[in-house]
Amino acid sequence: MEDRGLNPALKADVEVIKVLVADDQTLFRAGLARLLEESPELDVVGEAKDGQQAVEMVRRLRPDVVLMDLKMPGVDGVEATRKITAEHPEVKVLVLTTFDVDSYVLQALRVGASGYVLKESTPEAIVRSILTVMSGERVMATTVANRVLDLVSGNSTNKEFYDGLTMREIEILKMIAAGLANKQIGYRLEISEKTVRNHVTAIYGKLKIYDRAQAVLYAVRKGLIEV
Repeated sequence: MEDRGLNPALKADVEVIKVLVADDQTLFRAGLARLLEESPELDVVGEAKDGQQAVEMVRRLRPDVVLMDLKMPGVDGVEATRKITAEHPEVKVLVLTTFDVDSYVLQALRVGASGYVLKESTPEAIVRSILTVMSGERVMATTVANRVLDLVSGNSTNKEFYDGLTMREIEILKMIAAGLANKQIGYRLEISEKTVRNHVTAIYGKLKIYDRAQAVLYAVRKGLIEV
């Protein structure tokens, strides 16, 4: 955990946005903080290595925006977002993620996050995203923004997001992506191997895929498994 202060030589007489960076990967967190500090509009006031530290630092430092990784040890980013937005509704939380949309991102948006940015984004794009959420708007990748907003607002369902898959089919797809054979899946779910095969056939048909490799790629893209 590290507190950082405003550099008066670079940012004197400039109204800046106070930013807290929360990510468990030290190199990424520190590198992003340094890059953001180059913007005269931002002041990185602290770095947190997990969700609990992020919550504590928000209480102490009162940043304007928190850049929040989601998959962190202990208190994860979703729970930290929930606590921060409940205790400090004026603080904006901007999710840092690897995927365009995954289940963690949707959960974070539901508990109060103002949007998300991809970790591979340029520093300039992240700065623009911070300025945007400070203006009261949401930030999301345009290719999926409408779909995500529908999910968060309740106008769409998980079934629609997962291309018509039922909850049982999603459960089986996750197991396929984890490398389990049909017999193992049947054992875990207490159903017959034949029933598993029927579900797999239905999954392939709905997703228009033909083998397990494609199923794994789909699961990764939808955030059903970690990589």
